[in-house]
Amino acid sequence: MQETVQPDLVQVVIRSLAVMGGIGAVFGLGLALAARKFAVKADPKVDAVRDVLPGANCGACGFAGCQGYAEAVVSNPELSPGLCAPGKADVAALVARITGKVAPEIVPMVATIFCRGGECKASRRFVYDGVKDCRAAILVSGGDKTCQYGCLGYGTCSRACPFGAISMDKDNLPVVDQEKCTACGVCVAACPKSIIALTPTAKKVHIRCSSHDKGPAVKKACEIGCIACGLCVKGCPEKAISMENFLAKIDYEKCTHCETCVLLCPQRTIEDWIDPAKESAPRTKLAKKEDGGEGMGNGTIDESPTEVRAAKGV
Repeated sequence: MQETVQPDLVQVVIRSLAVMGGIGAVFGLGLALAARKFAVKADPKVDAVRDVLPGANCGACGFAGCQGYAEAVVSNPELSPGLCAPGKADVAALVARITGKVAPEIVPMVATIFCRGGECKASRRFVYDGVKDCRAAILVSGGDKTCQYGCLGYGTCSRACPFGAISMDKDNLPVVDQEKCTACGVCVAACPKSIIALTPTAKKVHIRCSSHDKGPAVKKACEIGCIACGLCVKGCPEKAISMENFLAKIDYEKCTHCETCVLLCPQRTIEDWIDPAKESAPRTKLAKKEDGGEGMGNGTIDESPTEVRAAKGV
């Protein structure tokens, strides 16, 4: 036999619900009035800028996401409208138009890996059996590579890239897809060896080595590293290459892609992205006369830049 609910209990429940509902309504009304009174008016330009940004939230602009940059570029008259690396010149022009600023000249950049010492070219000092991450591997005696400057090959940059523009090849070296790369710089910051840099997209000749060791030490550690022989420095007709602490460096402002240095390099460290076949071309007499690798000044220049270009058929 079912028990009947007492009428007094029903009334208590009804009154309780009414009181709770009334309190909720009062608080809700109060919050609505407060929100209306203290509301901060949003600048429509912020939304307009946010809409033209790629939405990658990569942080290349220096702000915590696209929303942060949109707010900053609208509120700060001194902030450049061209800080969005993935957006490049097109987005810079749109942001400048919205904010009433002048769009800066944007030089297209791409991430470049300054190391070619993969598994088959560079030796290792020991077997690393830890977490397959460059930032972890470097904590163990600076990494397992014999060359203390070289790529460790554990793919930290590949995993860090928000655009999927970096992959690891069969030699455990990172390869940049220039079509996907936005020059956001995330990989540059992620690499513990600092072998990744942003270079002008239009410049296709690179000295892909980061070692500052002397020649003999480089040869022991890597088959394709810069031995600081100085042949590229002496042979460059534009004086675009200098030697800095046993490592050749290209001044991209001066480089004209004459490719003389590509044929001069006995180590094939200098890479030509315009015509990779130049790397496998026969070495000139100059490149074949390898010095002791002790550094600049030991080689003998037997061919002028003009003769080198003539040998190339240029």
